Amino acid sequence: MIKLFATDMDGTFLRNDMTYDEDRFSDLHRKMDAKNIQWVVASGNQYFQLKSFFEKYPDTIYVAENGAYIRDLNKIYAVHSFDKITAKKIISKLQNIPQLQILVCGVKSAYILNSEPIDYINNVKKYYHELVTLDNFNEINDKILKFALSCPPSETKNLVKELKSELLELAEPTSSGHGDIDIIQPGRNKAAGLAELGKDLNISLEEMCAFGDGGNDLEMIQEVGLGVAMDNAQDHVKMVSNKQTTDNQNQGVLDFISEFI
Repeated sequence: MIKLFATDMDGTFLRNDMTYDEDRFSDLHRKMDAKNIQWVVASGNQYFQLKSFFEKYPDTIYVAENGAYIRDLNKIYAVHSFDKITAKKIISKLQNIPQLQILVCGVKSAYILNSEPIDYINNVKKYYHELVTLDNFNEINDKILKFALSCPPSETKNLVKELKSELLELAEPTSSGHGDIDIIQPGRNKAAGLAELGKDLNISLEEMCAFGDGGNDLEMIQEVGLGVAMDNAQDHVKMVSNKQTTDNQNQGVLDFISEFI
């Protein structure tokens, strides 16, 4: 019996223009409520950005920053951050790779160097509603949850391989492809976040259904009772899924929930 639906956002729940069918979701949310099914957003994105999509649904729980920050509007379930020494080592190693643009993701805000191109900074603001520009990453006074990197799309796979070697035992790179790489804490991913949340809610992973499309959804799709890959998902995500649904543009998550309920 499914007691919780968890969804990735970009490329999964959201259409490419970062919208979703709000009327249809409202109807499905009422049906989920009636069946006591918990609605969860499991994303690599920032909590402040994620909650902007669900202001009408205060019961939404956010497994944000790839599982490092778990909360709803009123309660913080978990915060997992890098220790300061490790964070400094990681930043130093990342800054030695010239193809990377670096965003540091904290609890209070995300942080970016003001030396980055203004177009890049403006694009980042779409995903990080709390964003501070600074001269040097040493100025950060926050708990660091993860690092979000941008790189030339064609170099993503090779850079992930390089980062695995460079950051061995410090952190793990994960990517949904297309020039985006997240640097996360070892063992800290969406599946771990859902398992941790499940203990609070008394819901096992086996009683969860999760939707995703990219590399950072892989563990979540694999470990829940019902893992659903989008039609636009990467092949290795589809391979570990139990089911597939239509693509994000056609609101595959809503299609699946509608049929399931």
